[in-house]
Amino acid sequence: MEALFRKKSITALLAQADDKEHSLKRALGAMNLTLLGIGGIIGAGIFVLTGQAAAQYAGPAIVLSFIISAVGCAFAGLCYAEFASMIPIAGSAYTYSYATIGELLAWIIGWDLILEYLFGAAAVSVGWSGYVTSFLRDFGVNIPAALSSAPFSFDHVHGWAATGGIINLPAVLIIAVVTGLLVVGIQESATINDFAVFAKVTVVILFIVFGVSYINAENWRPFMPANTGEFGSFGWSGVLRGAGVIFFAYIGFDAVSTAAQEAKNPQRDMPIGILASLAVCTVLYIAVALVLTGIVKFDQLNVPDPIAVGVNAAGPGLFWLRKFIKIGAIAGLSSVMLVLLLGQPRIFYSMSMDGLLPPFFSKVHPKFRTPHVTTMATGAAAAVLGGLFPIGALGEMVSIGTLLAFAIVCASIIVLRRTHPDLPRPFKTPLVPLVPALGVLITVGQMFMLPWATWLRLIVWMAIGLAIYFFYGRHNSRLAAAKADDWNK
Repeated sequence: MEALFRKKSITALLAQADDKEHSLKRALGAMNLTLLGIGGIIGAGIFVLTGQAAAQYAGPAIVLSFIISAVGCAFAGLCYAEFASMIPIAGSAYTYSYATIGELLAWIIGWDLILEYLFGAAAVSVGWSGYVTSFLRDFGVNIPAALSSAPFSFDHVHGWAATGGIINLPAVLIIAVVTGLLVVGIQESATINDFAVFAKVTVVILFIVFGVSYINAENWRPFMPANTGEFGSFGWSGVLRGAGVIFFAYIGFDAVSTAAQEAKNPQRDMPIGILASLAVCTVLYIAVALVLTGIVKFDQLNVPDPIAVGVNAAGPGLFWLRKFIKIGAIAGLSSVMLVLLLGQPRIFYSMSMDGLLPPFFSKVHPKFRTPHVTTMATGAAAAVLGGLFPIGALGEMVSIGTLLAFAIVCASIIVLRRTHPDLPRPFKTPLVPLVPALGVLITVGQMFMLPWATWLRLIVWMAIGLAIYFFYGRHNSRLAAAKADDWNK
């Protein structure tokens, strides 16, 4: 039992960051990190899931769902900011857990984060495909449905069903392009992300500013549709379930923490990047949700491109914005994939450096100084998932994985304040233990709002992860090797 809860010292973690042979290039400033966070957050959540969650769960009260999720994210963000400033190492919540609550739980969170980043990139690629297909159709270019849709669909009433599709080819291709870009280098990727963020934020603001005058207040009545008699189908239970589902929309801010080892001044810049990106995106989400459900009756928004539907519903006065919306969505979803596919390889990299995964996962390209092996492996897996599965099933897996990660990070702050009260903390989470405890309460509560099928898939996923740990990771851990050396001496 002692071996399962062995911890990596903070000193060892910081020494790992200075390992020249395996070091990553420090090229990101506070603005890069903030834009990286915005790039990760504004994507499928605002361009796809806002409309779908309103139509299926909460109606116009989806605004309340966003606020509930934002509050939970704010508590988690404050905890992430303390960790990222104190332990500026690649690996995000996995690394933090290894230093605070032990190896087994660190492995669990690292395995769980695959749901957030790898499955998240796959889900976003499906949304990207929907907007690209629609954009090309405007110019008379039609991609056959068999090559632009998943061969399977899923809903919680009828389960899985065949669609007649073969593969979502655009989703596969965009994953391949983004993966290639990330292999080339972090600075180049960040520069392209900066331009993509500018494009999509501009489009979102244009939709808000020009859409306000087309709002029909009747579309907000009732603001919270009455519950249908089924838990999670409108009413307050629908708002809570909607909060759990659209939590997927907030996953980008914690991806900032995975780039800590590539930040120029992580102690100062990481908290800025995490909290600033979260604040900006929360305001934009609430505004878009209000405008969208004000222009279009919520029951018409269960479509792949709800923002474009909103523009169409406004009439000829906003037709000029339609193509800009699609361009912004395409650029925005591209930047989300870039952020997520940047984050996952760095978690694999950290787990490999600790011996929990095979050594090839921590290989760094001799020229580009990027974790190229794990980047290509992550890209290949995301391409398969994006090509074969629908966004709804992928998105719910991402949400439950993200919520679990956030809960563990919040709990870890409480543990670390008790076990290592004297460690230097350039940024401190306020009101400990209240803030992290509320973070745990809200995130775990939202997990229980998700459908049982999502929980079942999480349990199966975690069982696979635990099998890998007990058969490989536990025996090859660097901490285990260090313990064996001590015994031999």
